[in-house]
Amino acid sequence: MLNTSPAFKENARRAMDDAGLQKALDRAKKPFAAVRAAAVARLPEFEALRETAKGIKNHTLAHLDFYLEHYAARVEAQGGAVHWCRTPEDARTAVLDICRKAGAKTVTKGKSMISEEIGLNEFLEKQGIEPVETDLGEYILQLRHEAPSHIIGPAFHLNREDWEESFRVAHTHLPADRVFHEKRDIQAEARAVLREKFTAADVGITGANFLIAETGTSVIVTNEGNGDLTQTLPRVHIVLASLEKLVPTVEDTLSLLRVLARSATGQEFSVYTTFSTGPKRADDLDGPGEYHVILLDNGRANMVGTEFQDMLRCIRCSACMNHCPVYLTVGGHAYGSMYSGPMGSVLTPALFGAEQAHLLPNASTFCGKCESVCPMKIPLTGMMRHWREREFERHLAPATARTGLGVWGFFVRRPALYRAATRAAAWGLGLAGRRRRGHFARLPLAGAWTRERDMPAPEGETFFARYGREQRGR
Repeated sequence: MLNTSPAFKENARRAMDDAGLQKALDRAKKPFAAVRAAAVARLPEFEALRETAKGIKNHTLAHLDFYLEHYAARVEAQGGAVHWCRTPEDARTAVLDICRKAGAKTVTKGKSMISEEIGLNEFLEKQGIEPVETDLGEYILQLRHEAPSHIIGPAFHLNREDWEESFRVAHTHLPADRVFHEKRDIQAEARAVLREKFTAADVGITGANFLIAETGTSVIVTNEGNGDLTQTLPRVHIVLASLEKLVPTVEDTLSLLRVLARSATGQEFSVYTTFSTGPKRADDLDGPGEYHVILLDNGRANMVGTEFQDMLRCIRCSACMNHCPVYLTVGGHAYGSMYSGPMGSVLTPALFGAEQAHLLPNASTFCGKCESVCPMKIPLTGMMRHWREREFERHLAPATARTGLGVWGFFVRRPALYRAATRAAAWGLGLAGRRRRGHFARLPLAGAWTRERDMPAPEGETFFARYGREQRGR
């Protein structure tokens, strides 16, 4: 759950000093961006698909109440049950009630960000129920008692030696000299342990990439097959999803799936794309006897009709994170939220309040790369700017920052005065800089910058003067 967003600056500073994390981030920076670019290049109609996907989600959000009711009716018609949960507490209670009725002692889980959002694992453990993460990355993090740092690559921040150490500490049956020579050795070790958990589980919990109103179906995509085992082997299947996962039809879902995998991992489709509709029927060979869908609001309904509604189009592909220079410098844990990167900088304040997470929208260079790669064309930088405005209005920013913006605002509304002031400042700083070898180690009102780096002294004319001269020359 959200825990350290107010400490983002301290978290980021520690992250940049963490040699192991920086090694992992450096290794992962290029592959995600490269495979996405290659996948997009192979699909000439990708840009048209983005526009289609955006339209599907906009239509759904405009008629969300209708599609929610229709979806719930279809789930119930198929023999399932829908649980409407306004808060994380409501969702946790609903899960616990289902588990207790099933007499569950062990619960397997397919990767679910909603379970992270509501703090489900810790809650179940306190109730005497063992939750077992079955995604390989999530499983490693559970052994390490760590939260995911990435949506699709939860162990994004770890190196190979971290994985091996985790197994040695948790899997006490391993001989001291065991070496994992290849990735498949790690996978085989995890598989041997998890197979027993799959067969012993009384309840399986998965997330949902999409919920189809037309059929009452939940859809999950994985590359390991753990989601299928989680929802078919136990007697009870629980789907944890938020309201905005609704999609009107199966055809709409297929359109969204075409942009999801390409944007996330550069695949045309994930290895496993699984559609689940209700509990097993009398003639089905396998499947759960009970099918429950827990629909979580947790502030999302309040986003509808606001300047943040577009964020509800997000399909959690993580493309924005994979291209964000800030995320790729500090990693996911620095954000102190289960949602990190540009999408987390918008969603976290919406779900948990600007007072708790007002630093996150400032964790952006506004380079716009996140918007350019988002398959749903979400205006992420614009929404981060809205949050910055609210931070300023609510006096959440430091007094020095608010005062500085106020002074800047006074001058910028008076163009002639602004140009005169910037010329004078540039001339004065340039003159002083020549006496300090072209840079300042300390500078009044710029302590946050000079504490970590030198401030270059201005050289030559101001931007406005240069721009005006260039224009006149043309």
